Amino acid sequence: MGMPSGTELLLIFGIIVLLFGAKKIPELAKGLGKGIKNFKEEMKETDVVDEVASDTPKKVEGSEEVASASETPKSTTQA
Repeated sequence: MGMPSGTELLLIFGIIVLLFGAKKIPELAKGLGKGIKNFKEEMKETDVVDEVASDTPKKVEGSEEVASASETPKSTTQA
């Protein structure tokens, strides 16, 4: 199955016109275009966030726990 021929494309377009109406097709195309544009923008933002996250040094979580465990606990006595 290759690309549809000219008559097949006309038939598909005619069915789309019958289903959605001639007035609704430009609105659908506009919505599809906005959706694709938003998707591309989000992908670019995600790439930027990933690059920034990979450039920042990673914090070692265990270093704080070791520091707090080495401190002596302070006790207070109340009378």
